[in-house]
Amino acid sequence: MSELAVTLLRLSYLALLWLFILFTLGVLRRDVFGTTVTPRGPGRQAPARTKPRRQARPQRTPAARFEPRRLIVTEGPLTGSAVPLANSAVIVGRASTCTLVLDDDYSSSRHARFFPHEGAWYVEDLDSTNGTYVNGSRIFQATPVPTGTPVRIGSHVMELRR
Repeated sequence: MSELAVTLLRLSYLALLWLFILFTLGVLRRDVFGTTVTPRGPGRQAPARTKPRRQARPQRTPAARFEPRRLIVTEGPLTGSAVPLANSAVIVGRASTCTLVLDDDYSSSRHARFFPHEGAWYVEDLDSTNGTYVNGSRIFQATPVPTGTPVRIGSHVMELRR
C-alpha cells in the first residue's frame, strides 16, 4: 500500500473517531439538560422571550380574608407540609401525579380531592379503599370543609387554614 493511502486511511479513521466523540457529547448534553420542546402546528408559535409583566393585584373582597389559603398536614409523617390553595382542585394520594403525595400504605393512589365550589372548600373521597374522614366521620359524597376542620386520610390529618 502506498504511503498516501495509509495517510488517508489514518485521517478518515481520526475523523470518524471525532464524529463519534461529538455525537456522544451531544447525547450526554441532551440527557443532562433535557430537550427543548417547541409547539408545532397551525396557529401555534414559540413563546417570545420577553420580560414578564407585573400583574395588578386582585381586589380582595371582605369575605376573601376568611377563605383558607393553605392545606396543612397536622399529623403523620408529613407533618408541617403545606400546599397553597388556588382556584383549582388539590388531589391527595400516593400517585406521583397528585398535588400532595402521601407515602402511606393506608391511602389510595388517588385518595381524595379538595376543591372550591361557590365560595366554600369541599373534600370528596375518590372511591378509596380506607375512606376519608372529616371531623371523625367517614364521608361518601362531597362534603364542605370549614377552616380548621381535621380531615383524616390514612395516617395523615390535614386542615384548611388561612
